[in-house]
Amino acid sequence: MPTEFSSLFVSDLHGQVDRFQKLFHAIEAEQPRLVFIGGDIMPGLSQVRSLDFAHQDFIFDFLAPELRKLRSVLGEPYPRIFIILGNDDGRFPEPSILGVAGEGLWTYSHDRRVKVGIYTIYGYAYVPPTPFQLKDWERYDVSRYTDPGCISPEEGVLTIPMSQDERRYSTIGDDLEKFTGNDDLSKAVFLFHAPPHKTRLDRAALDGKMIDHVPLDVHVGSIAIRRFIEDRQPLVTLHGHVHESTELTGSWQDRLGKTLMFNAAHKGPELALIRFDLDDPTQASRELI
Repeated sequence: MPTEFSSLFVSDLHGQVDRFQKLFHAIEAEQPRLVFIGGDIMPGLSQVRSLDFAHQDFIFDFLAPELRKLRSVLGEPYPRIFIILGNDDGRFPEPSILGVAGEGLWTYSHDRRVKVGIYTIYGYAYVPPTPFQLKDWERYDVSRYTDPGCISPEEGVLTIPMSQDERRYSTIGDDLEKFTGNDDLSKAVFLFHAPPHKTRLDRAALDGKMIDHVPLDVHVGSIAIRRFIEDRQPLVTLHGHVHESTELTGSWQDRLGKTLMFNAAHKGPELALIRFDLDDPTQASRELI
């Protein structure tokens, strides 16, 4: 039987209909109270690069109708669904995401906090600079530094306007400080897209690779997010972004102090489904389906 704070967490489904269908079946069968979707939800980027925005219909033509059907079947047990976008999504689908949120089908969580009983859910979508061109959801991490092989947030492609000052001076570290202020985070859940730096959740397959004779860091997570977790100690943090990390490290979870951290990104074709209960997150489990 589901408990008051039973939860499912997925991330990086990348528009794969079969993965979403597996998630919807799990929700119907298990009836969790909370569902977290950690970004990179849309199909591939070829249409973004061509500025053909038609594929945002993935939200209105697939996700929204499927969630309406699920809510009709479940009735009152329909869960609270919290969702953010990821760096492969671009930002232009945000109005569609908000439109679906207006129906009560999910809660758009980026840069927002929501109370759920004694817990508070926070969402944050930005990742540190990557080698990819799309920059809607990229920020400098703790300073205006870009790793070798990566493209700075001041370059690349945007799908919505952003001021040059924001691109040049914003950092993940500053964002998180402003976002949380003096909040007590002991009962907080953070839905991130990026994982924290130098953990079991951010290991990339960059072994032996070099740019201009400089070896690449195999840990590609956020230094700012790691420092934030170490300093503020939220209850649980949820992450994605680095698909191969679990395969390379052998673990989809890690801990910094009291904070438990889970990674739902997955390299293979299956859906990586993480189950946990906020009242006892130490009993979390992961299944590939």
